[in-house]
Amino acid sequence: MSARHLLPTMGVGSYASPGWFIAFQQKIRDGSAGASDIREALDDATRIAVLDQIEAGVDVLTDGELRRQRFVYEMFDRIEGLERIMPGRKIGVPGYDMAPHFDVVDRVHAPAGFGVAEDFQILKDIAPDRALKVAIPGPLTFAMPLEAGMRARDIILDEIVDMVHSEIHTLAEAGADYIQLDEPALPHPPFELGHAEATALVNRAFEGFTGRRAVHICFGNNAGRPFADRRFDRLMCAMQALACDQLVLEFANRQMADVELLKPLSEQFDIAAGVVDVKNFHLETAEEVASRIRRCLDFMPARKLTITGDCGFSALPRFLAKQKMLAMVAGANLVRDAL
Repeated sequence: MSARHLLPTMGVGSYASPGWFIAFQQKIRDGSAGASDIREALDDATRIAVLDQIEAGVDVLTDGELRRQRFVYEMFDRIEGLERIMPGRKIGVPGYDMAPHFDVVDRVHAPAGFGVAEDFQILKDIAPDRALKVAIPGPLTFAMPLEAGMRARDIILDEIVDMVHSEIHTLAEAGADYIQLDEPALPHPPFELGHAEATALVNRAFEGFTGRRAVHICFGNNAGRPFADRRFDRLMCAMQALACDQLVLEFANRQMADVELLKPLSEQFDIAAGVVDVKNFHLETAEEVASRIRRCLDFMPARKLTITGDCGFSALPRFLAKQKMLAMVAGANLVRDAL
């Protein structure tokens, strides 16, 4: 493989919202925007997200997930069999206990899907002939805010896996050949699942999909704060049991801790290493990014490494997200040019 094809860059999935779009979302919430207004605004915001990636020189593009709220919560509006639980705390510093939670009251299913295939079609229209990736929440992450109530845990989990599996195959039919399951819930699985049980659910969601399968594992990001013990060493057995082609892992925010685990992991998987800290307003230089990449290459071959951020860029202001993408690409170029 020539050096110019090594170390491709990509975003994890989400991208920062333009300021005008954040203001427009209030109009969506209060009902003062019509259906055509909303569709046009979503299309425009998505186009901006994709063009920012292209202008930054990113190799593998996503749609920026601007049609979603926090990468997953919007999708619960499409799922039947759930009733929203009002949070017990609404005042003070936002925390995970303020996030939406749901009681399971009936069969869990999404009759019309999650709408990600339609989003992917828009991405294809904006960026034809480019490498594209679709990221969707995995079954563990969908299960995370659910309370089982009177229904059996295993039945609920089977229904969630079926939902995700169906969406993956709808995406495949739409032409998606690179799909990533986001699983920030894997480090702390829902319903008191063991890691072996949790990994089996992720694998079942991918069954039958013949394209490139990626799994993103991070430790949560609520305003830069995690919700799980941030060590990959305790997850080695779970990660090595995943039936996928690529692991997408965070390192920069953790001061490159556990980077030595790339040696055994890269023997089994391609790796997308997070070398840009999306939970920090510090803007890395190209050399800082390059230094983190070189640290990864101490433990794995360049041909198996993709360069990315720790997580999605959605928690950052757009100007900073774009500058961090530029630094990511410049850092990858520094290392690539020396290979």
